[in-house]
Amino acid sequence: MFQKKDKISSVNTTPLQREETLQDLEAVMKKYDRESNTRPFEGVPKIIVRCMLIGFALFAIYMNLFANWGEQIRRCLFLGMVILLIFTIFPRRKGMVQKVNYIPWYDWVMGIAGSAGFFYYVINFNNILQKATRIGQVEVIMGIIGILVLTEACRRVTGIPIIVVATGFVIYAFSSGLPLRRIIYNLFYTTTGVIGVPIGVCSTFIVLFIIFGAFLEATGISNFFIQCANAFAGASSGGPAKVAVISSALCGMVSGSSVGNTVTTGSVTIPMMKKTGYPGEFAGAVEAAASTGGQIMPPIMGAAAFLMAEMCGVEYATIIQKAILPAFLYFSGIFLMVHFKARKLKLMGIPKEELPKLRHLVKDIYLLLPLVMLVYMIIDGYTMSRSAIFATLVAIVVSMFNKEYRMNVDGFFTALENGGKGTLSVAAACGMAGIIAGVVSMTGLGQIFISGIVSIAGDNLMIALILTMVCCIILGMGVPTTANYIIMATTCAPILITGMNMDIIAANMFVFYFGIVADITPPVALAAYAGAAIAGANPMKTAFNATMLAIAAFIIPYVFAYNEALLFINTTPIQVVQVVITSFVGMFSIAAGIIGFMFKEMNPVMRGISIGAGLLLIHPGILTDVIGVAIIGMVVVSQLIGNKKKLQTA
Repeated sequence: MFQKKDKISSVNTTPLQREETLQDLEAVMKKYDRESNTRPFEGVPKIIVRCMLIGFALFAIYMNLFANWGEQIRRCLFLGMVILLIFTIFPRRKGMVQKVNYIPWYDWVMGIAGSAGFFYYVINFNNILQKATRIGQVEVIMGIIGILVLTEACRRVTGIPIIVVATGFVIYAFSSGLPLRRIIYNLFYTTTGVIGVPIGVCSTFIVLFIIFGAFLEATGISNFFIQCANAFAGASSGGPAKVAVISSALCGMVSGSSVGNTVTTGSVTIPMMKKTGYPGEFAGAVEAAASTGGQIMPPIMGAAAFLMAEMCGVEYATIIQKAILPAFLYFSGIFLMVHFKARKLKLMGIPKEELPKLRHLVKDIYLLLPLVMLVYMIIDGYTMSRSAIFATLVAIVVSMFNKEYRMNVDGFFTALENGGKGTLSVAAACGMAGIIAGVVSMTGLGQIFISGIVSIAGDNLMIALILTMVCCIILGMGVPTTANYIIMATTCAPILITGMNMDIIAANMFVFYFGIVADITPPVALAAYAGAAIAGANPMKTAFNATMLAIAAFIIPYVFAYNEALLFINTTPIQVVQVVITSFVGMFSIAAGIIGFMFKEMNPVMRGISIGAGLLLIHPGILTDVIGVAIIGMVVVSQLIGNKKKLQTA
């Protein structure tokens, strides 16, 4: 899915070194990104598999542009194809030695049997619809096989954690006394289970945006983003780390994968950071934290953002609008910590003669046209599906103006292939998350959660927020962001909405943020581990550094939970300006305190004061803002005076 060659070509290396680097990155991707752990195919079998993926991508486009099918039929056809492709492409377990062009017999059986359950539903749709809960033994067996095979497919592409969570929910459904027939009917044959909202959004919006991302990647826009980041920030103190923050924020919205973005962009930025003088665990952490944040960066946020629009009953454009300021603060926090760390270590930037000139990059500004077209169409009220398809067409046209990335017939089909393949893991996770959502709906478990948390928290919003945060991080360990968001949106978000009277978008954004940071939160921090592998650093130290750098992601959700002005909800322009300024200054103070440097090194007491002052500013309220500003002012003056004395004595 990720074109690593684009990034690596920007480094001054020999062809042999580039080939070795590509092999190393492939190994890292296979270790930490299940989507890259695929079977090897050559010759005719490779062509067949490629045609299957291309056909799947074209089917998704046709289904959304021209087909006029019912939702159950659309979703079952989509998921049936996904299962067939997963058992064709992905091996039983990660890291096992694979024979070329070999698919074991049991994968043939599971792939055909699992997809047959969904295709059977399509063929007998009217009959099953009339039977309702009175489905026969054949339908029950087909449903059981479909669910079990989907579970195995999801395990292969996303891992064990989500399977454990889903299994726990299903066990709860059985323990509540519901009969098998009703459970299978609700989970397999209704739009509240496997073919519920998550797979519906995946088969319409998400798949088309993944295809769009694949075509956008093929135009060379990721390399353009890296070059622009180098031109803007490469020469400043600790420049490579700042380049990593900027480029990962931009590239992350194209790839949509924390691990994938860490590996692809990090293949350039992490060695540069280490060469400049950053410790390996810090360099890997910077890339992981910034890459993870790519999922919250408009206009193309993570797949979960599309689901959020559906869950909240608003347009995706509304989600984009409300995500702008939190994303700005998130990356500001990382950028500030990187800057303070560079000053503390007295690091230099990249020599200007080695950096691309901004005036040379201006000629490639047309590469942004697909993104401009996408944003324009979304704001102008076009459907998400149509916006993604038209933006993809613009990306194809744009590629024609660049000799290096000009899209030929093979490039066109490769982008379709990458888009189809990139959809598989998200679709499997959405199907499994649909089971969880179905159990919650069927058993009334959501109401039980609400009653339990409200009884513990009472009227205290902070306690409810902390409990929700802990649930998000625990359930998010090793669980894809999309699935994690669905789990939390169906269990914990209603607690904040119903029990604590939070705005529906603020509550969903809260769980969305904490689902994302699970990718860099120990002990299961896949993006951080991928960054550590490239940096040759200790994985756990890298994960803790990434968590520290992403501290803004742990603070910002509390800001908009208490002050919805940050999300442009029930506010005025003056209130928005106030919350942005105070939050930014607060992040400045917290970043300095965490790193232990502002204008000079800070002792432990001063660090604690700086962090405390920042938290006061982030907490909404005139009194806390005044106290916070006063304390930060004293810290700044103290730092400036101390730095002046240090310079005079030097």
